[in-house]
Amino acid sequence: MAAKLKKGDTVIVLTGKDKGKKGEISAVMPKDNKAIVDGVNIAIRHTKQSAQSQGGRLPVALPVDLSNLAIVDKNGKPTRVGFRMEGDKKVRYAKTTGEAI
Repeated sequence: MAAKLKKGDTVIVLTGKDKGKKGEISAVMPKDNKAIVDGVNIAIRHTKQSAQSQGGRLPVALPVDLSNLAIVDKNGKPTRVGFRMEGDKKVRYAKTTGEAI
């Protein structure tokens, strides 16, 4: 099945402790059905000092289930994603407005 949410999409969180927050998808894990969204589901990780990093308590974004995310349309509202053929190309479109994403 084609991925409805992709890297770079702006999404809104529908449920959980971060409900209502918006962010951009930085990574998608289709096998696990999860995505990492910037600024959402933040946890503090204690890391040891190394040559690359000073270490300490670093905030890290953890994965969020794709079912808890909805793409944001041009009006700033959450919408579902559909697929349709435009000519010979398959495109994603917002179900609320009908506009191609």
